[in-house]
Amino acid sequence: MYFRIYNSLSKKVETFVPLDPHNIKMYVCGPTVYDKAHLGNARPAVVFDILYRLLKILYSKVTYVRNITDIDDKIYKTAILREIGIKELTNKTIRMYHEDMAAINVLKPDIEPKATEHIGDIIRFIERLIENKNAYIVNDHVYFDVTSFAEYGKLAGKNIVDLQSGSRIEISANKKNPLDFVLWKPIDEEFNIGWDSPFGIGRPGWHIECSAMSAKYLGGEFDIHGGGIDLIFPHHENEIAQSCSLFQKATMAKYWIHNGHLNVDGTKMSKSLGNFSTIQDLLEKYDGEVIRFVFLMTHYSSPINFDQSMLDQAKNILDRWYNSIKNILYIDNFDTISYDVFEALLDNMNTPLAISRMYIIVDELNKQFDNEKANILVYTARKFLGVLQKTPDSWFRSTKTDSVWIQNLIEQRNIAKKNRDFETSDRIRKILMEEGIILEDTKSGTSWKKI
Repeated sequence: MYFRIYNSLSKKVETFVPLDPHNIKMYVCGPTVYDKAHLGNARPAVVFDILYRLLKILYSKVTYVRNITDIDDKIYKTAILREIGIKELTNKTIRMYHEDMAAINVLKPDIEPKATEHIGDIIRFIERLIENKNAYIVNDHVYFDVTSFAEYGKLAGKNIVDLQSGSRIEISANKKNPLDFVLWKPIDEEFNIGWDSPFGIGRPGWHIECSAMSAKYLGGEFDIHGGGIDLIFPHHENEIAQSCSLFQKATMAKYWIHNGHLNVDGTKMSKSLGNFSTIQDLLEKYDGEVIRFVFLMTHYSSPINFDQSMLDQAKNILDRWYNSIKNILYIDNFDTISYDVFEALLDNMNTPLAISRMYIIVDELNKQFDNEKANILVYTARKFLGVLQKTPDSWFRSTKTDSVWIQNLIEQRNIAKKNRDFETSDRIRKILMEEGIILEDTKSGTSWKKI
């Protein structure tokens, strides 16, 4: 049984061969904690949660590290604007992030390091880069010298000249090369925040944080590094340069995996553009499983052009799935999965194909209910996709009663009546009645109204 995944480093789908099959090591760039999480933040969390679940089935041990960036100028600006302390802001934001991830059924990583708790590791990392002539100090700043790393640009698939001409680069008279990036910067008038170091009082750059934390928990070389596609350059490119220079390894991570953008009207969803929906806002209208399912409907590597109808579509599908297991009797310690669904996920985490194969089981259950098959559906959905976590009764009680769900049940009732399945027809009417919905059958069709 082989697992195949697209590697951004080689630019092709490869068979996954771990460095150590007894301990798979994975690092994923986590949130910068200055505001509520939006859908764009949630997508990589769900994508790599699917990968984590899959790896845990395939291997006896997986060490999953997802960091928290709590040193960043955006954090400091937000704290100043809100007139609150930095620690108060980051603690509150981290708590909200954890609540949001739990609501969409994202498993906790094995290790979740914060940048503020690893300043010593970061400083030691920088000192060694300076000793190795990969970094230099100018005016209390420490920069990485990209010319000292021959393979700079390999992940992005470009050479230094192309990157210089095609990228937005911070211009500074301190730099030897425009692409050189900061490892440590001094305190300034705007943000009088810093830690003592051999280079002066200051704070680390973003890129060095991830290199230091991944090295501490996973070593200088590990299996998988993940994140959004927007992180390929410069963030992940710079991580590779730092880590490979220090540890003298051919690769920092053997496999680089990236999820596609989440767009709104063709534009990347982001806080700076204001075109985002927070997870908390959406949870007021939809169950967390619905939000999660939106990400599963599109292949992880493809962009998603988000609109509200996608949430309604996801809810409609989950309503049908829950409805198909309405008569289920749960079997204790059941652990049989659908191999067809498993096979789809082994092929580059093809969640759309996995969903279509789940639908085959749903259709079979709707034609003739089979309790063992229903348990296979539930166990597979829970184990791999992170949905069908509730009982059918609790699902239909807890999800918002909306027109899409109501119409779906009316359509199912019409089919049941046509097939003279009056038991199902009556049961659907009863379900709607319990939700305060009354049906009226007329010659022109079935209408509904709230009691």
